[in-house]
Amino acid sequence: MKYLTVRVQVVREEREHAAVRDVRYENRRGEEEVIRVRIPRRDRGEVLGVVEKMLGGRRALVQCEDGVSRMARIPGKLKRQEWINVGDLVILVPWEFQPEKADIIHKYTRPQEEWLRRKGFLK
Repeated sequence: MKYLTVRVQVVREEREHAAVRDVRYENRRGEEEVIRVRIPRRDRGEVLGVVEKMLGGRRALVQCEDGVSRMARIPGKLKRQEWINVGDLVILVPWEFQPEKADIIHKYTRPQEEWLRRKGFLK
């Protein structure tokens, strides 16, 4: 039997106006936990996307919500913290000088994805 584990995630932002929402979630032991969900900052050009294919060399092909398929780079900081797999929901920042490429800055967990779907951020 598979269990869905939840961990508390702390998001640190430089500004006071952090795009983070607190979500209450019941874990497998019946305890209520609060997880934080980071919302993409549209003013910074952040876009949601789903990983389609892993290309190797810290790169992935990501289908973005604006309909563009971008080659995304996984920075070393994120690569060491969390593994990114096909089907994961991520936040991207497209490059200014090459819009068909982007950097992955955040990966969502399954409970966070469910919350985004319920609240209408995802279709």
